[in-house]
Amino acid sequence: MARIGVVANPSSGGGRGAAGSAVALGVLRASAHEIIDLSGQSFALARANAERAVADGSIDCLVVIGGDGMMHLGVNVTAETGLPLGIIAAGTGNDSARTLGMPVGDPAAGASAILESLDSTRMVDAIRAEAATGDFWTFGSVSAGFDSIVNARANGWRWPRGASKYQLAMVRELPVFKPIQFRATIDGKVREIEAMLCSVANGPAYGGGMLIAPEASVDDGFADLFIVHKISRLELIKVFPKVYTGEHVSHPAVEIVRAKVVSLEADVPTSADGELTGRAPVTATLVPGALTVISRV
Repeated sequence: MARIGVVANPSSGGGRGAAGSAVALGVLRASAHEIIDLSGQSFALARANAERAVADGSIDCLVVIGGDGMMHLGVNVTAETGLPLGIIAAGTGNDSARTLGMPVGDPAAGASAILESLDSTRMVDAIRAEAATGDFWTFGSVSAGFDSIVNARANGWRWPRGASKYQLAMVRELPVFKPIQFRATIDGKVREIEAMLCSVANGPAYGGGMLIAPEASVDDGFADLFIVHKISRLELIKVFPKVYTGEHVSHPAVEIVRAKVVSLEADVPTSADGELTGRAPVTATLVPGALTVISRV
């Protein structure tokens, strides 16, 4: 019997998370394992509960219920501890769950997959980010530029909820957006880059299935720096839909560089796993095998 610590986010999936969390918890509690609910009334309290449980050894694994934001919480609690981390997808983006081969859109199936895969753990890479506004870990990517600016705008709105909020924020931001001057240090080599965005990716996707770095792998020991060089707003609109199929990589403005340490200097906000994480400058370091995850791939 395993002691499974669980953190649920009722606000995931545009408010649909409460029902999804209840379904997932019901499946988990029907098992023979001990289920320890570490959820809190706030994100900060839930994280504190999880950190305490990891520190005192009262759980054998941590499972988060929600989207990529909850995965962000779990990664920051379990990185370099060796404690297995699992995710039950009940959010808007769910890129982390897809990367690990876990069910999306069905919390009951997600909970069952966790129970069936408790012994199917693997070590994967993670990114450790250091910034003046605070250090953090991410399983997905660290972004600076157009995408993080859109994220900041969307997070300031109470309505609408779900993925449409970010699409509307993008439409609102695009007419006023100007290319950004980045000073990038890539594995010790300095480059001056005028770009729409830069994103240091551990896995292939972010933002709900956008394949920013289709060849990226979470266990190859490298990050993929995704750069969209300066292009017109009209060209950005034309290129953007192709990111869902990975066809954007053939565009001359798109560059992907494999690296282990990337520093980005620019006057822009940063985001990771759909969460705002502060402002640049930021240094992202790929740490091989930093996470132990429950996975079906």
